[in-house]
Amino acid sequence: MINQESLEFLKDLAANNNREWFSENKGRYEKARENVIEFTSELLGEMHQVDPAIDEALDPKKCVMRIYRDIRFRKDKTPYKINFGISLPTQGIRLGGAEYYLQIQPDGNSFIAGGYWMPEATHLKAIRQEIDYNAHDLKQIIDAPEFVRLFGNFRAQEQLKTVPQGYSAENENIDLLKLKSFIAWHKISDKDIVKKNAAKQIAQECKLIYPLNVFLRNAMA
Repeated sequence: MINQESLEFLKDLAANNNREWFSENKGRYEKARENVIEFTSELLGEMHQVDPAIDEALDPKKCVMRIYRDIRFRKDKTPYKINFGISLPTQGIRLGGAEYYLQIQPDGNSFIAGGYWMPEATHLKAIRQEIDYNAHDLKQIIDAPEFVRLFGNFRAQEQLKTVPQGYSAENENIDLLKLKSFIAWHKISDKDIVKKNAAKQIAQECKLIYPLNVFLRNAMA
């Protein structure tokens, strides 16, 4: 489970996002990170039951993303992320493709997500082709009442302003073909993220994302 102390550390970091404060509180950070790693280990086991493509033997340390921000080309020069990110890849330790992601951030900013964010060009072309051929299969997933209740309108994600090359504006599935990403995400309250059964609950929610990831993986196969 995620400890309340880990959320408190992130709250304090958000209010004191500078190297001096972080150095003085390095012990708190290491304790919070260790807590997140332990939680990730538990989550990997639960998620393997949902999606066998997730290797439950993955090193959880490799799933927890760095807290240090790359500020070289950014206007925002704050040095640290104010959340813990956990990536659960379905290609061994390789990131990218159809996977799952958990963000732990206090004040109601935690969320679970799955799918494929901003696919590379070759993958995007393959996904669009799969949608063009088998849109019915995708719509059965994303239009299911339980999916909509948890993740909202899948089509409301960022779309191209123009029609993608090779397709017609009259295509009945143009709203899906114009998508730039294929993501389902759901916010998690602070109260729920610190529950003892949080990993199991998150895995249960990911059962609804699993068919989406299968669809996307099949498109790129």
